[in-house]
Amino acid sequence: MPLDLNSDLGEGFGPWAMGDDAAMLDIVTSANIACGFHAGDPSIMRRTCALAVERGVRIGAHVGHRDLVGFGRREIAVSPDELRDEVLYQIAALDAFVKVAGDRVRYVKPHGALYHSAAGHREIADAVLAALTEYDAGLALLGPAGTQLEAAAVDAKIRFVGEGFADRAYTPEGSLAPRGVPGAVLHADDAVAQAISIASSGSARTVAGGSIVVPASSLCVHGDTPAAVEMARRIRAALAESGVAVESFA
Repeated sequence: MPLDLNSDLGEGFGPWAMGDDAAMLDIVTSANIACGFHAGDPSIMRRTCALAVERGVRIGAHVGHRDLVGFGRREIAVSPDELRDEVLYQIAALDAFVKVAGDRVRYVKPHGALYHSAAGHREIADAVLAALTEYDAGLALLGPAGTQLEAAAVDAKIRFVGEGFADRAYTPEGSLAPRGVPGAVLHADDAVAQAISIASSGSARTVAGGSIVVPASSLCVHGDTPAAVEMARRIRAALAESGVAVESFA
């Protein structure tokens, strides 16, 4: 079964750059592009979308809280209606640049704190799905399987794509280990091994030393992980060596 390889891109701001988007776009099959709330700005969005379309990489709206200072990783109290409107705003903004580049947004993936809160709280997941369906019910939702995000997508009749992480360790409960926990961010060798484990057996390591089930049709390598490009290149090569076809779900 084919496996998608995705990365969070376009996460600079003004003159400040994060990661090597151009190099990563030569490796991944889907790009989650920041929409200006947790990172990114109009010029970065335009440039990243153009590069992705040029390389045939599918584009998703990487929507987050309005939190440039905290990179979208801080919990922010916002009403469901306000969150719906903020997500709708971000999808539409990115889609304008994708259309100018010659394609369209194919899916939505929440970022950071919004990813985790929507996975655990149905009212937040519903707000994300409300924005997605109002804009385009043909969009897919990328997120963690077996969570409130998947349940909300199923109820809204939106295609849901389960996501796993190559470069992050999991808790025994199935969520991503907080970045401050030792071992939460995996180094290249461990990330490659985890990618193969998710692809072949649907399981991943935990910070406690055990393993959990991770149903995933898409595998993420964070663009801001140290040596992310080389890690992604090694993961894609390892998947190919294992006989796993890598192609976008979108």
